[in-house]
Parts: sequence; C-alpha cells; structure tokens
Amino acid sequence: MKKAIIILSLIVTPILVASPVFAASADVTKIQTFIQSIISILVTLAGLLSVGFFVYGGIGYITSSGNPEALDKSKKTILYSAIGLAVVLGAFVLSNIITQVATGAFGATQ
Repeated sequence: MKKAIIILSLIVTPILVASPVFAASADVTKIQTFIQSIISILVTLAGLLSVGFFVYGGIGYITSSGNPEALDKSKKTILYSAIGLAVVLGAFVLSNIITQVATGAFGATQ
C-alpha cells in the first residue's frame, strides 16, 4: 500500500506542478525561402552542366570528320542535353507556380 502511494505521488506530482508548454510557431517563410534557394542553386548547376554537354556535343559534332558513329553520338548528346535542360526549367517554373498558388491559397504567414 505504501509503495502504491509513493508511485502514485511520483506520477501525479509532475502533472500538477508542470508548467504549460506552448508549441513554438513554425516560421514557414524561412523554410520556403530555404527550399527556393536550394531549387535555384540546383537549376543553376543543371544549366551549367547542360551548357557543358552542349559544348561537348558541339565539339564532337565538329570533329567527327564525317564519321557517322561519332556524328550520331554527338547529335544524341546535344539532343539529350536539350531535353534535360527543358525538364529542369519546366520543374523550376512548376515549382514557382505551386509556390504562388499555395501562397495565394493559404496566405503568407508572418
């Protein structure tokens, strides 16, 4: 019986004495700015990589000397680089549209 009272007092006392804890408000604008910065950096890096592959494909195209295999490889490099750049730019535009729609729907938190 004595153990039960001690255990009960150990459980009930912190509940009665504890001060209320309020949840910290999440600053959504900081998270949004961070994600937009990451996306911007990734798009910039993808653009630079795409330009590098354009140059590589162009040099291969020029130096192919009529070799059909090298010419075909260079054309594919340029084509795939253009497709990759289009996908990255499309994702960037889509993420900006989603951000604007979400900000308009939920409002800017301040």
